[in-house]
Amino acid sequence: MDRINTDILVIGAGSGGLSVAAGASQMGADVVLLEGHKMGGDCLNFGCVPSKALIASGKAAYGQTHASRFGVENVSPKVNYAAAKDHVDDIIAQIAPVDSQERFEGFGVRVIRAYGKFLSPTEVQAGDHVISARRVVIATGSSPLVPPIPGLEQVPFLTNETLWNLREQPEHLLIVGGGPIGIEMAQAHRRLGSQVTVIEGGKALGRDDPETAAIVLEALRAEGITIAEQAFVKEVRGTSGEVAVETQEGQIFQGSHLLLAAGRKPNIDGLDLAKAGIETTASGIKVDAGLKTTNRKVYAIGDVAGGLQFTHVAGYHAGIVIRSAILGMPAKASEAHVPWATYTDPELAQVGLTEAQAREKFGDRMEVARFDFHHNDRLIAERKTQGLIKVMVVKGRPVGVSVAGHQAGELINLWSLVIANKLKMSQVSAMVSPYPTIGEVNKRVAGAYFSPRLFENPTLKRVVRFVQRWLP
Repeated sequence: MDRINTDILVIGAGSGGLSVAAGASQMGADVVLLEGHKMGGDCLNFGCVPSKALIASGKAAYGQTHASRFGVENVSPKVNYAAAKDHVDDIIAQIAPVDSQERFEGFGVRVIRAYGKFLSPTEVQAGDHVISARRVVIATGSSPLVPPIPGLEQVPFLTNETLWNLREQPEHLLIVGGGPIGIEMAQAHRRLGSQVTVIEGGKALGRDDPETAAIVLEALRAEGITIAEQAFVKEVRGTSGEVAVETQEGQIFQGSHLLLAAGRKPNIDGLDLAKAGIETTASGIKVDAGLKTTNRKVYAIGDVAGGLQFTHVAGYHAGIVIRSAILGMPAKASEAHVPWATYTDPELAQVGLTEAQAREKFGDRMEVARFDFHHNDRLIAERKTQGLIKVMVVKGRPVGVSVAGHQAGELINLWSLVIANKLKMSQVSAMVSPYPTIGEVNKRVAGAYFSPRLFENPTLKRVVRFVQRWLP
């Protein structure tokens, strides 16, 4: 058995683990990185990257059928589903070198391609290696949750991991789960020519602001996607090519393929966390504000830490750990300024509190500033006016922003900056945007916050009249 002593042991080579390994090694720490599956983790191989690539294929097909608005004749695209999946593979291949074993070995990281399990509070076994580390970072991510649906053991189904192996286009894709993954894949497949039905036990896009989520859901339904909400799955049955999903309410949905997008589960099985004195919760590994587990020498980051499950959160967590474990500086994680986006068309994005959450927390002290996309000239020119931004403001400072519309995922970046640095609406209003840009939406919603104070203020009007009377 090979014994290794190191400063930092990282378990998992997804986005968070890779960020810790790269940063720690380049700063001079000895780093060992364990990965028993694919370098790059879920994001590169099964999640963010392939899904956005397939969305791009769907967007290209949709553009051909909706070009007449711009004076270009509509055409019926000839979709080659297998070729679209080849496009997905090509995109993954282009990005993969950034996450490769060779690149990280070039940083000085020792990469061991094996799964890890704890032997003690300070020792981890991976294959024929036993690693003793000053600090351990668990970054094992999450996997698709397969709910205990009766009949599922006899029915072929897809997850976000196995979907990418499919080369035969689904005639009618049934999707169980109306969260971001399910909704994104619903629109991508509909635009590529499949019939699509989404079956959601609660409210589709239920984590987001209901008003902005409704804009996205309305757009998807207009494209021909069936979205059944409050539809709890009772059982599934059928064979390959003929699948039926029955709900507790007696509805029966029939299709050719079944995609499960009903949530995620933390990858903690096999880690033997109890041997390290590490406690877990229903959502993942128990951590404090500094991302330390109940074993103070072990951190957990990203999906496995049980909070927001997004690639950029894992990257943010990596920065917290580097400051704490590598530099010895105090560092705490916060979700207040962490945005997320759903990459449908129109997009949906959120940072901070929704309107309902802000109203519950702050009551009448909270104001909502709104701006409709149909007042933005660039969006008018591009015929992308379906959308809304609203900012929840307390004492002049934004505490949350909800956006639905074209490039919502880009627009939300500014508001993460604003909330992270506790900036005021006046500072956003002072920004100058080039005309015509979509980014001007952010300035205009700040203007909407001040408009009543400027134009509906009788005292200000009396002051202006006085000044005008006495100005030379």
